Amino acid sequence: MKIFCVIPAYNEKETISEVIDKVKPLVSEVVVVDDGSSDETGKLARAKGVRVLSHLINRGQGAALETGNQYALKAGGDIIVHFDADGQFLPGEIEDIVSPIQEGQADIVFGSRFLGKKSNMPPFKKYVIIPLAHLINKIFTGSTLTDPQNGFRAMSKKAAEEIKIEQDGMAHNTEIISKAFSSGLKIKEIPVTVIYNNFGQRFSGGLKIIKDLILARLIN
Repeated sequence: MKIFCVIPAYNEKETISEVIDKVKPLVSEVVVVDDGSSDETGKLARAKGVRVLSHLINRGQGAALETGNQYALKAGGDIIVHFDADGQFLPGEIEDIVSPIQEGQADIVFGSRFLGKKSNMPPFKKYVIIPLAHLINKIFTGSTLTDPQNGFRAMSKKAAEEIKIEQDGMAHNTEIISKAFSSGLKIKEIPVTVIYNNFGQRFSGGLKIIKDLILARLIN
């Protein structure tokens, strides 16, 4: 199977080269979506010989992932892995997250920080942001997934064709889960490791996700 790894990147010059070096041997093709970076992220990624798609302005992680998905589908990808550019995820776990799709057990696989593997998650995120995200997901999707805001996931071609990401910002996590359930896709969660180099999603970011989801629900 042809595995594409889509890496959305915004001002990630400090980590993008190392992430590409570690991911590249594990997949068929790496696609970096330079989301309007003002630093050398795009230049450094090109120097590594991977495909770089560029947004002229910073549109948000959801928009970058959709750009990568569409490219991978047109290029014949069978599985698409979403992987952060900041070094939070372990490339060695890509094999784990694509395996259920390769074995026909799932159409989409979500990584989870709450299924046994250790994580140095900041307390504010663990006890405030994540419970809030759980509540949001339950209200909007009815989902019982253990990790509502994990960006490490793998999608089959079928799942990527079913799920068009319309939330440009961070609300895309909830949107993808919602569409996976409503489309009747086979869903699986697996444990993954997340290494925190900063405090990630702030409370203000969580509030923006709520606003985006409510607006989307009102519009649709």
